[in-house]
Amino acid sequence: MGIGFFVMVMTNFIMNVAAIAISLPVALVIAPYLGVAPEVIFYASLVTAGMPFMLLIGAAPNAIAYDSNQFTTGEFFVYGLYASTILLAVLAFAVFLLWPMMGMPVKI
Repeated sequence: MGIGFFVMVMTNFIMNVAAIAISLPVALVIAPYLGVAPEVIFYASLVTAGMPFMLLIGAAPNAIAYDSNQFTTGEFFVYGLYASTILLAVLAFAVFLLWPMMGMPVKI
């Protein structure tokens, strides 16, 4: 979950491909030392990298939506914070409950 949170924060400031290129190699190397299956870290990183909700520079659709002048930057951030919290809750459900129910290991 920590790497998912880290990638989610990073992907709001830089493009998602760059966030994955920076964080995923390090996370996959330290996964065995943490006792976590590498597939779980891979899944958590990729899911959170594709959803930059808080800042306008996270993705081009964010800037396009902001250009409609229907909301302010502050409103975008607040609602993005709510969406990011929901994203982490769904990710926690998927990793801790759904993943083991499908028979895939979370821990090594």
